[in-house]
Amino acid sequence: MNHTYTSDSIQSLGILGGVRAKPASIGLESHNHTFLEILGNSIDEHRAGWGKEIIVTKHIDGSVTVRDFGRGVPMDQNKAGDWSYKKVFDELWAGGKYKNNEEDGGSYQYSLGTNGVGATGTNYTSDFFQVSVYASTAKVYQVEYEKGVETSDGIQIRKNADKIAVGTMITWRPSSEVFRGKSEIDDEFIITTLQDQAIVNGGLKFLFQNERLGEEQVFYFQDGVKDYIKSISSEEHSLTDVVAWTTEQKGKDNDKDKDYKIKADIYFSFNRETSFSRYYHNSSWLENGGTPEDFVKNSFTFVIDKFLKDQNLYAKGEKKISFDDVEDSLLIVTSTYSTISLFTDQTKKKIGSDFMKRAITAWLREQLEVYLVENPQEVKLILTQVLVNKRSREKAEKTRLDVRKKLAGTVNNLTARIDGFINCKSKDATKTELYIVEGKSALGSTKQGRDAEFQAIYALRGKILNCLKADYDKIFRNEIIVDLLKILGCGIEVKSKHAKNLNTFDLNNLRWSKLIICTDADVDGFHIRTLLLTTIYRLMPTLLEEGRIFIAESPLYEITNQNKSYFAYSDREKEEIVATLKLKGNVLIQRSKGLGENTAEMMWETTMNPKTRNLVQVMKDDVGLTQQYFEMFLGDDIQSRKQYIEENLHDYIENGLT
Repeated sequence: MNHTYTSDSIQSLGILGGVRAKPASIGLESHNHTFLEILGNSIDEHRAGWGKEIIVTKHIDGSVTVRDFGRGVPMDQNKAGDWSYKKVFDELWAGGKYKNNEEDGGSYQYSLGTNGVGATGTNYTSDFFQVSVYASTAKVYQVEYEKGVETSDGIQIRKNADKIAVGTMITWRPSSEVFRGKSEIDDEFIITTLQDQAIVNGGLKFLFQNERLGEEQVFYFQDGVKDYIKSISSEEHSLTDVVAWTTEQKGKDNDKDKDYKIKADIYFSFNRETSFSRYYHNSSWLENGGTPEDFVKNSFTFVIDKFLKDQNLYAKGEKKISFDDVEDSLLIVTSTYSTISLFTDQTKKKIGSDFMKRAITAWLREQLEVYLVENPQEVKLILTQVLVNKRSREKAEKTRLDVRKKLAGTVNNLTARIDGFINCKSKDATKTELYIVEGKSALGSTKQGRDAEFQAIYALRGKILNCLKADYDKIFRNEIIVDLLKILGCGIEVKSKHAKNLNTFDLNNLRWSKLIICTDADVDGFHIRTLLLTTIYRLMPTLLEEGRIFIAESPLYEITNQNKSYFAYSDREKEEIVATLKLKGNVLIQRSKGLGENTAEMMWETTMNPKTRNLVQVMKDDVGLTQQYFEMFLGDDIQSRKQYIEENLHDYIENGLT
C-alpha cells in the first residue's frame, strides 16, 4: 500500500465520469430507476394536458423505447443561441420545471420531474441513448449519444414527410459498466410500474410491447384509482362503496417560506376481508411513505375512535383502537401533488411537508366526520368491523405470547418432556427423519424396527384436532399439536390478517429432512392421516410446497409361502404375488395387522427401511388440488361438500372407492 498522500493523489473524473462511476450521487439507484426517469417526463406531459397514450417497447437487444404523444421536447435553439436539447439531455440541473410554483404555473403545475437530472443522468449512464422528437413545426429532430457523449454526426433535422404524430421517442440501454453488470431493465419492473401509473393516471393508456416474447399488454383504468379499488375489492365482503374526495390548498411550511399549492385526491372503501394501501405523489409511488401515510393514520384513527366513544361501543376499560385495526379492513389510495418538490431525494420514494400534513389532516378529519354522520348504515358496519379487528388482534397477540412460551426449548430437552417422542442420535437435519405414527400401540414396534441413528418417532395420543375449522387459540390449547410443533422446530405460518403476528416460520429451523406420516391401512388410519395433513396445511403449508411431507404405506396383506413372507400394498399386488407363489406350494394370505401388532423386523422391512419401504411424497404440484379438497371436505363450505357427495357417491358404492 502506498501511504503517500500529496497533491498528485487528487483526481477528477469530470461530471460525466463522476456520474458513470457513482450514479447514486445524482440519485440513480439502479438500472431500473432510469426507466422511471424517462417515463416520468412523458407522464408529466399527459398531466399537463398533452397525450393520452404512452407506448413502451422492450427490444430484443434489451434496450427500451418510451414513446409519448405530448408536445415534444424542445430541441432547437433558444433566443441566446443555445441548443435546448443539450440542456435537457446533456446538462445536469437544467430543465423546464423550475417555475411550477410561479403564478402562471410555468409549463407544468404538478410534475413528477423537478430537478433537471433524470434525462441527463439516464443518458450519462447508458451504452447508447437516442432521441427522436416529432415537433408541431412538422420537423423531426434526432440526436444520439454513446456512453453520454454525443455522436460526431450531431443533431439531425429533417421534415416530417410521413406526418408522424407529434411527440417524443427515447431509446436507451443502461450500461453494465455503470450498474454492476445490469444492462437490461427488468420486465417485471416495467409491468409493475405501468400498472401503478395507470392506476394513478386515470384515462392514460400504457401499451407495453415485449419484442422478445412477442407479447403486448395494455394498462388502463378509465376512472383510475376508483376503478382499481373496485377491481381488487372482495365484493361479497364489501362494507362501503368507493369514496372519492379531492382538495386543493395553498400554504407554506413556515413563516419564512414561500406559499405553494398542494392537491390531494383520497379514495377509500371498507371491506371485511380485503385491505390495501398505496400512496402516490406527483404520480410517483411512495414506497417509503412520509406525509400521506401520516395524515391518513392520524385522521382515520382519530375520527373512528371518536365515533366509537360517542356511541359507547368500547367495553368498560377497553383500550382504544390503533390504525392497524382500521387498516385491516381499509382499501385506500392517496394521490397528492405539489407545485414544489417535496421528495426527500431523487428516488422519489418519500415526501415530507409540514404544511401538507397540517392542512390535509384537518380537512380529512372533517370529511370523515361528515361522511360517518351522513351514512349511519355504513358507519355501523365500519365501527363493528374495526372492533372485530381490534379484538381479534389482541386475542392473536395473547395467543402469540402463549405459543412462544409453549414452543420454547431445543430438541435436546424434548425427549423427557414430550410423551410419545423418541429421538434419534443424529442432529444432522439433512439426514434425520421423523415418523409420526398412530397411537402409542405403534410406538414399540416402530422404535424397535427403526434405525436409531437417524429415525425419530412421535406417537400421537388419540385423534388430532381438525385445524381447518378451529380458531388459533383452540389449536394451541391442543397438547398433541403443540408437542408436534415443538418437535418440528420450524415455527408456524399464519394467513389470517388478524393473526399475522403469529408468523414465526423458518424452514431453516426444521429439524428433519423428512416428515413421514405412518398410520394403519384402515379407515381410522386414513382419517388420522388426513387430519395430520390438514394441520400441516393450516400451520406450515411451506412444508407441503417444499416436498418435505411423505406418507409411509402400510401393507394390506402378509402372504406366507414356504416359511417366507411377502407383503402386498393393494389387492392387485396381492393377486400378482399369489399367482406367482401358487406354483411353489400352499399360500397363506392374512390381512395385515395394525402397526402395533407388527414385529420389529416387519416394520423395518415394510415401512422404515429406505431401500424397501413405500413412501408417497406429497408433491408440490398436488398442493393446489389438495387445498381445494381440504377446503371442501374439512372446511366450512357445506354446500360444495353436499354437491360432491351427490355427484360422486355412486362411484364409491359401485366401484368400492375409498
